[in-house]
Amino acid sequence: MPKTDKSMPETDAAAARPLAPPPPPPDDTADEAAPEEAVPFVSAPRNHRPWTLRRRLVLTVVALLALVSVIIGVVSVTILRASLQDELDAQLASAVSRSLIVLEGGTGRPGILSLAAPSATDILNGPAQQPGTLALVFDGATITAGYTDDSGVVQPLGTQQVQLLVDGASAGRAVTIDLGGAVGSYRVVTASTRTGVAYLIGLPLRNVNSTAANLGLIIALVSLAGVLVVALLATWIVRLALRPLQRVTETAVRVSELPLDRGEVTLVDRVPVADTDPRTEVGRVGSALNRMLDHVDLALETRQASEHKVRQFVSDASHELRTPLASIRGYAELTRRSGEQLPPDIQHALSRIESESVRMTGLVEDLLLLARLDEGRELEMQPVDLTMLLVDAVSDAHAAGPDHQWDLDLPDEPIECLGDAHRLHQVIANLLTNARTHTPAGTTVTAALSTEGDRALVTVTDDGPGIPTELQGTLFERFARGDSSRFRGTGSTGLGLAIAQAVIGAHHGDLSVESRPGHTCFTVSVPRARDDAGSLR
Repeated sequence: MPKTDKSMPETDAAAARPLAPPPPPPDDTADEAAPEEAVPFVSAPRNHRPWTLRRRLVLTVVALLALVSVIIGVVSVTILRASLQDELDAQLASAVSRSLIVLEGGTGRPGILSLAAPSATDILNGPAQQPGTLALVFDGATITAGYTDDSGVVQPLGTQQVQLLVDGASAGRAVTIDLGGAVGSYRVVTASTRTGVAYLIGLPLRNVNSTAANLGLIIALVSLAGVLVVALLATWIVRLALRPLQRVTETAVRVSELPLDRGEVTLVDRVPVADTDPRTEVGRVGSALNRMLDHVDLALETRQASEHKVRQFVSDASHELRTPLASIRGYAELTRRSGEQLPPDIQHALSRIESESVRMTGLVEDLLLLARLDEGRELEMQPVDLTMLLVDAVSDAHAAGPDHQWDLDLPDEPIECLGDAHRLHQVIANLLTNARTHTPAGTTVTAALSTEGDRALVTVTDDGPGIPTELQGTLFERFARGDSSRFRGTGSTGLGLAIAQAVIGAHHGDLSVESRPGHTCFTVSVPRARDDAGSLR
């Protein structure tokens, strides 16, 4: 019976053979019903806020730098680890050679010949074996295994660790095996003596692992610091590079806020010359914007000149027509009154001449007023009591249209605005006249006064047939007329609502309409007046 080394644990050879994998556990759910197929959850699409160009550029630079740093770190650690592992494998080959001398020469101590069977302790106590060396010897009957700790004391290996070595070792080729616990990972290689004794030698990987981990940590910290520095520098550089684009944007915003639809407009804003260099992308944008502003400015000047000529013509024509129309009306009235035996047809003709001259005079006055408003002439602004203004206007409308029902809805306290009393009265009277002339007898017309914040609201509502939807968009245009859906009792020049909107616009207010069959509401909104303390009146 072969002898065994009493200082090392012995493991039966059969127990150290590779173990067959355990059979898979029985499938207890084979007979169970398959669960219902889960319905995939689809999240609702979200509207993400778009990123600015500055943010995209900075994040792109930072992401690329981080990616390059990760690649460099991984490659560096991998190369270093491979180099250290190759060096460890060379040391492992030397340890195998030294172990072979010990196994074939007994204890390896000069002048001493041992008759005992070779063991792992002999290898670990052999010459030049470094701390942490692991050895396993199998002489055909018993296995001895152990390793030296940092102080050089031989420590035994457990049965499970021995099994891991037996299962994972490869003859003539170094492999890595993790023994777990305090032992850790080892690079091991197996060999055999000329007498058939198999042995395994291993060296610890903890120095390789710690060196690679330290290098990885250093690279990570340096990369993180570099990414932060580059992010700050990139933010500053991108902000500096995009300042010309910001100035171009500010110019475009200032121009977009100008009221270009009416009045005299002069486009004085231009992109600075420094931001119009055609050799740069931003410079080309700035140069193109300046050229566009030049074209728009020229077009506006042409439009303003044309509108000024039209206004001047209308104003001059209105002034020139006033005297002839007054003469025509006066002579017609004089002839009609002084003619004693005029035939009926002549009297009718004179009556028509007189009525049409009155209508023509009203049209001329309306055109003259519109021309003045288009020129932006200042109105006579003073505090106006809207309550009394509405009372007077409804009283006049009631006298002119007794066949309509007139209602008045006023607040308990008077409401004032800053404006031209005569023009505001003209607007309200025009709205009431519209409600009377374009609705049948018996229609209820309600005039109401209210407030909404710092605005005063005047509404004129009727329950007539309403305004067709297709006409509401052009209702405030000049010479606009309704069709037969709203009863027309008298003729209309089509300028009343255009004048009303122009007058309210001159008061910094707004005139709107809402209409459907059985309900039409015109709303006038103007700023309320304030006293010396700034309180609303």
